[in-house]
Amino acid sequence: MIDTSEFRKGLRIEYEGGLYQITECQFVKPGKGVAFIATKMKNMIDGRVLQNNFRSGEKFGRPDVREITMQALYKDLEGWHFMDNATFDQVVMTEDALGEAAQFLQENISVDVVLYNEKPIGVDLPNFVELKITYCEPGMRGDTAQGATKPATVETGAVVKVPLFVEEGEVIKIDTRTGEYVSRVGK
Repeated sequence: MIDTSEFRKGLRIEYEGGLYQITECQFVKPGKGVAFIATKMKNMIDGRVLQNNFRSGEKFGRPDVREITMQALYKDLEGWHFMDNATFDQVVMTEDALGEAAQFLQENISVDVVLYNEKPIGVDLPNFVELKITYCEPGMRGDTAQGATKPATVETGAVVKVPLFVEEGEVIKIDTRTGEYVSRVGK
């Protein structure tokens, strides 16, 4: 069982018969009344988001969730194919099931595939990925406004805001948690 005192961002719990991941949580102690935990939770199966308050001390079921490090093999009409490097077992996940992670997936990277009751329901990407820019507008000479950005399309099809000095063909480092540009990668 999981107690509300263990709540933190990223924790997975069973709630009302579904699997939820806590995306925000805050301890609230009002002047009058009982302390509670204000949470925002995302259903990991259908993507619904719930906002709920729980009294301190409430208990929830620990879900049958485990993560296996797998290699992303390729994408086809069925979805993305992943292989366990130890057992060579393969699983397929649709882009809908992958959610936002699909925009930064590329072949041959290692990811943690999340299994719920032995069925794949999502992936945890590495915190940073390096992707090549396939298209972006050229920066104009004199465009030196501090903090100015422009959209750039990377090899996976994701669009990322980059500084004006970044050019097409360069490899950039992207934070997969926020989808933001971090830096250029040296050649």
